[in-house]
Amino acid sequence: MRRKCIAAIITLAFTIGCGKSGGDAGNGGDGGGTQPVVKKFTNPILSSGPDPWVTRKGDYYYYTQTTGNGIKLWKTQYVDDLRNAVAATVWTPAAGTAYAADVWAPELHYLDNKWYLYVTAATAGNNASHRIYVLENSSADPLNTGWVFKGKVADPSDKFAIDATVFTYKNNNYMVWSGWQGDVDGEQDLFIAKLSNPYTIEGSRVLISKPTYDWEKISTGVNVLVNEGPEVVQNANGNVFLTYSANGCWSDDYCLGMLSLKADGDPLNPADWTKSPVPVFTKNTSGGAFGPGHNGFFKSPDGKEDWIIYHANSLAGQGCGDTRNPRIQKFTWKQDGTPDFGMPVKINEPVQKPSGE
Repeated sequence: MRRKCIAAIITLAFTIGCGKSGGDAGNGGDGGGTQPVVKKFTNPILSSGPDPWVTRKGDYYYYTQTTGNGIKLWKTQYVDDLRNAVAATVWTPAAGTAYAADVWAPELHYLDNKWYLYVTAATAGNNASHRIYVLENSSADPLNTGWVFKGKVADPSDKFAIDATVFTYKNNNYMVWSGWQGDVDGEQDLFIAKLSNPYTIEGSRVLISKPTYDWEKISTGVNVLVNEGPEVVQNANGNVFLTYSANGCWSDDYCLGMLSLKADGDPLNPADWTKSPVPVFTKNTSGGAFGPGHNGFFKSPDGKEDWIIYHANSLAGQGCGDTRNPRIQKFTWKQDGTPDFGMPVKINEPVQKPSGE
């Protein structure tokens, strides 16, 4: 984006008004563009983007989303300006493999001085074959070539598994995902396991959440109960909160629930997790946010603000397709240390940009 400076009487004012804040769009991935004069943006930040994910390292945000047939990464200085960032395809699965179809919910993480991409994939036409796979890259910039396919990540049960995320707590890495207890569809629960390295699970999975409340059981004609899309955020004291998406993505009532780990708790002990009896982030029908869910978290450039990214549909009844679009908004913390996500911001309503931009 370019600034158009208006002639001013005072030379100094003219100079300040024409100054740029840096960044060039379309320069082979550095993207994000020159910052506009007005420090506001509107949601959605892209017209389409199911299962959005963003992480920040150095001066850049790295974004990814479900594309269905591979993994793309976007690099930008300004996450609210993704429209001007250039996507790079970093992985396309080989045809005919067990991971050639349904490439869903990629997440990019930086662990042990390397980049890792966790992604769901399946054998074409076989829902029960969904599993989690991981790729590794030792390059400084994850948009560079050098991604190495490390294979499937599974505990000994090796059941249906989707939507993996990882987090670090007390110097240990953990993976959380959505899966089946058995081999038949009907209920998706949340499981956790410790990682011995970024691509290997140590020990067996532990069940920490299943749909139990009425607001988690709105199936809208599909006989499947769902807890999926787990994501972790920690407050200033290091307390752990795990959000997840409840109900099916086909429902306008797709929403976020939350688990809280007790202070100094053991993530592998189900008794140390407490589930909120009410959803923590729900639809805003007057604001064009139907089925908000599958979120992630990130900090503002100056590290002073906490932000949530999530997808939602702009109209009722649009379901699980590409009409789901990514939105971002700031959230705050309550006096008891728990996150306060508020409600989805109305589409096309000006929102203040992240601090430090």
